[in-house]
Amino acid sequence: MRSITAADKKKMRSITADPAYCCFSALCAPCVSYMLRKRALYGDMSRYTCCGGYMPCSGRCGESQCPELCLCTEVFLCFANSVASTRFMLQDEFNIQTTQCDNCIIGFMFCLQQLACIFSIVACVTGMEELQEASQILSCLADMVYCTVCACMQTQHKVEMDKRDGKFGPQPAMAIPPVQHMSRIDQPFPPSVGYPPQQPYGHHPPPFAHTHTPFYF
Repeated sequence: MRSITAADKKKMRSITADPAYCCFSALCAPCVSYMLRKRALYGDMSRYTCCGGYMPCSGRCGESQCPELCLCTEVFLCFANSVASTRFMLQDEFNIQTTQCDNCIIGFMFCLQQLACIFSIVACVTGMEELQEASQILSCLADMVYCTVCACMQTQHKVEMDKRDGKFGPQPAMAIPPVQHMSRIDQPFPPSVGYPPQQPYGHHPPPFAHTHTPFYF
């Protein structure tokens, strides 16, 4: 069993940096997703592309004519994709890698949702009251985990951008990155945009090196 590293402990503590925002993210998730995407674009909606350019529909939804309306539609109709796209954009900008701890949490959420779906199908086919009750409990639990994961993820987005904008200290010297394009398949590591490039995942930085808080997810 893999031991918990110092980086994992830092990520687990990172949500406590702004617990009020985490609650806000859970209660009004689409609104938070809208604000975070606009902030990730440095307030310049002319740079907006549906789902950050990571989906087949990106660039084909009339974003150039009315980006605010397109973003509203994205966060309400494709909420999960809107959160994931903002995460991908920030990972590319800050050159942040997804850790094993991140993958375990996301994988647990997906497995729980699939299990709830399977129980619901079996309960509908068999008509057993016990299975129906179990499927309802699993569905509620899966929804709770999903809302919690999204709230924590969006809080991490906000914390990363607070650091970028100098709210935790002197603002690092960096330029606004260019418009991101979908290029994650053929690149083993995100492009170096914004912050100075970090070492690949698994490399231990030298003492007193400046690092950035990784994503919780």
